[in-house]
Amino acid sequence: MGDVIDIAVVGGGPAGLTAAIYGARARAKTVIFETGLTGGQIVSASWVENYPGFPDGVTGQELGDLMFQQAQNAGAESRTISPVEAIRANGCDFVLTVGGEELDARCVILSTGAIPKKLGIPGEAEFTGRGVSWCATCDGPLYRDKVVAVIGGGDSATQEALYLAKIAKEVHLIHRRDEFRATECLSEQCFFNPQITMHLSHIPEEILGEGGKVSGIRLRSRVDGAETTVPVDGVFEFVGIDAQSALVKDLCELDDLGFVKVDRNGLTSHPGLYAAGDVADYELKQVVTACARGATAVYHAVHYLETRVCNT
Repeated sequence: MGDVIDIAVVGGGPAGLTAAIYGARARAKTVIFETGLTGGQIVSASWVENYPGFPDGVTGQELGDLMFQQAQNAGAESRTISPVEAIRANGCDFVLTVGGEELDARCVILSTGAIPKKLGIPGEAEFTGRGVSWCATCDGPLYRDKVVAVIGGGDSATQEALYLAKIAKEVHLIHRRDEFRATECLSEQCFFNPQITMHLSHIPEEILGEGGKVSGIRLRSRVDGAETTVPVDGVFEFVGIDAQSALVKDLCELDDLGFVKVDRNGLTSHPGLYAAGDVADYELKQVVTACARGATAVYHAVHYLETRVCNT
């Protein structure tokens, strides 16, 4: 690939693939760099019910495959052999180190996502996508009138517990400490919500299953060590997420949690470097918002390439 890349899209999830579609359609030389499954984390979702255009739902794998196919049909290229090891500035441009090779790019859109922190307990991996979830907005409607567990004690966990309480028959809110880290108003709402049962000072030890799906969760008390099993149909984990922003930590500003700071156009603090999807510092992290942010970022990236003036 000797030619200079116009737009290097680093990350092949919904944000990156949407950016690639729009970039290629704008006749910019657009290359996607993704070493995992194209489609990003969405491919692990067994069923997606809230993406427009699929009224009966769609599997995450199918949705990811369709996005990737559309990007290729639009003319975007794909590099899926080696990961991007480094990104550095070179005047107006950027140099990407990929598999020991250096590639020149005029513009970069970072769409590497964020990875939910996991508990690492038995049953978690086995039942991922079959009762274990990290997104109440995505999967909550699947548990209407059922019993679910929410693990965590921060704002995200309490907010999602309150959201699920509107859908599920009962919500078990589990936190390892004796008080929540969430803001007081959220904590109070959970305490006074009749749909929510508190399990403070309890540690999840194992996610149990039967017939290929979640059937319960085993807890251990930090007070006396006693173990209890709570029957549930689903487990939602909210113990934090890790932004995959290491590639640009020396190029642009990050927030306190490591998410890339962007303006309303997806531009970072470094000219020509954009970020979209879960790696960026905006709140609602959904497939549809990732796609929208990817489209916005590449629209402005194309305009930047057409109007930029480089001092060499």
